[in-house]
Amino acid sequence: MGRELERRGAPFKQPEWSALAMMEAPEIVKEVHKAFIAAGSRVITTNSYALVPFHIGEDVFQQRVTELVIESARVAREAAQEADAEVKIAGSLAPLFGSYRADLYEADRAEQIARPIIEALAPRVDLWLNETQSLLAETLQMKALVDEIDDQSKPYWVSFTLEDSEPTDQPRLRSGETVKEAVAAMAKAGVDGILFNCCQPEIIADAIQISKTVLSDINDKVQLGAYANAFPPQPKNATANDGLDELRKDLSPSSYLVWAQRWKEQGATLIGGCCGIGPEHIKALSEQL
Repeated sequence: MGRELERRGAPFKQPEWSALAMMEAPEIVKEVHKAFIAAGSRVITTNSYALVPFHIGEDVFQQRVTELVIESARVAREAAQEADAEVKIAGSLAPLFGSYRADLYEADRAEQIARPIIEALAPRVDLWLNETQSLLAETLQMKALVDEIDDQSKPYWVSFTLEDSEPTDQPRLRSGETVKEAVAAMAKAGVDGILFNCCQPEIIADAIQISKTVLSDINDKVQLGAYANAFPPQPKNATANDGLDELRKDLSPSSYLVWAQRWKEQGATLIGGCCGIGPEHIKALSEQL
């Protein structure tokens, strides 16, 4: 969403990032949703990722969070309703204290930030997507809060971002916790899908393989999925709002498709794209998978 907004000339700068278009040009957000749907997307995600104090500041959050989250759901729903195919709306629940930064998590403040976002999305989305998660404690807290607020028992997907600057034979969340630990904990928490996003496609393949093995012993009905980004590997001290990261030149639609095909062969049933993966990539996936 963010890079496609930028590409289309929407208001786009740090620290607001994709939230700025939600404030100033929601019609372009709707255009982006429609472009992804036309390319073949059958799940689109509310542009609520950056509607947290980390990006929009404490004052704007306190004054406008409910209004902006509702608007993010409205434009997504309109785009879905205008489509020729059935399209589901995923409510984006983002890291509350900044992408990739498990060290910034504040358990005692998390509910204060998350509650108004969940309450605004709950009656307006078809499923939940707790995405780009770096820390198991935050994912468990968010799942418990959604269970408390939303009584409709919607599908709940959690998506982890992985440490990709120092690849090992044991994929880890950016907190240092292992994929094996995270998958086991979330399966026991009752999620419907476990995905990996906003990290290198190379490291995701190993994570899916491990997840499949873990789930075979706990709950093999949990879906697996992936939506990689097109960034170079991100270091442990990566910052999410100091500037725009360069995109890799090698992840063309055809090369991204190769990774997606591998994920599918390993058992992934939920496949999409994150930062820098545009409608042209989704079109290749839709036509070939």
